[in-house]
Amino acid sequence: MADKTLVCRDCGTQFVFTQSEQDFYTEKGFTNEPSRCPSCRAARKASRGDSYGSGAGRGGQRQMYPAVCSRCGKETEVPFQPTNGKPVYCSDCFQLERGGGASHGGYRSRRY
Repeated sequence: MADKTLVCRDCGTQFVFTQSEQDFYTEKGFTNEPSRCPSCRAARKASRGDSYGSGAGRGGQRQMYPAVCSRCGKETEVPFQPTNGKPVYCSDCFQLERGGGASHGGYRSRRY
């Protein structure tokens, strides 16, 4: 494969889809070529807030939701909208659950 010149679907400018980028796409199993130039991709990503680093570490504030710990009953806040029927844990109990005590069915004691 050689470098390819593509046209951005947002701004209409030409951009190069390099051999190494093509190899990366193939390695990751991506079947479509990029349809936006790097600038438009970055702008679109930023407008969606589509970044793992967009939380407090980059100046943003993470949305927190009130919850009651399913294990100890303490009021807490979690970074996701709690769903009825699914347990929610405070940070202390989450660490205990995550630690994998066999009586609580922790992650490490499960076989998949």
